[in-house]
Amino acid sequence: MNLLDILTPECIKAPLDAAEKHGAIDELVDVLAAAGRVKDPAALKEAVWTREQTRTTGIGQGLAIPHGKSAGVESLAMAIGKPAQPMDFQALDSRPVRLIVLLASPVDRTSDHIHALARISRLMMMDDFRERIYAAQTPWEIYDLFRVQESQESAG
Repeated sequence: MNLLDILTPECIKAPLDAAEKHGAIDELVDVLAAAGRVKDPAALKEAVWTREQTRTTGIGQGLAIPHGKSAGVESLAMAIGKPAQPMDFQALDSRPVRLIVLLASPVDRTSDHIHALARISRLMMMDDFRERIYAAQTPWEIYDLFRVQESQESAG
C-alpha cells in the first residue's frame, strides 16, 4: 500500500491547535471533513473515540495512530497532526506523542484498514524517517517526507 493514495497535504495539520488527546482526534477528523474525505464527521469522531477508550492507540516512540470505521467514510483516508508540544496520549511506553496519524475507514474495508495501519507502523519504525518527521515543521515538509519515502520504496 502506498500511503500517498490516502494522504494529501491538506490532510496534514502542523501544529495542531489541540493540547490534549480528545481535542486532537476531533481536530484531525475536522481536517478530513474540510478536505471532503468524511461525510459524517460526528459519527467518525464517535467511532474513533470509542475505539480509543477500549485501548490506547499511543503505540510508543512518540507515535499515536487513532483509527475508526464509520459509514460516513466512503474510502480510506488519513490525517496527520503534529502537536505544538508533545502530548500525553496514555501511550504504551508512557511517553508523550509527537505525531498523530488518524486513519478513517469505511465499515466494510477491514483489509485496507489493516494494510494502512501496518504500513504506517512500518515506516515509523525506521529511526531516520521517524526523526525527520518529528523534526518537520510544516504540513508540506511532512508530506514531502512521506512522498520521498514512498517513491524510494516503490522504486526499490
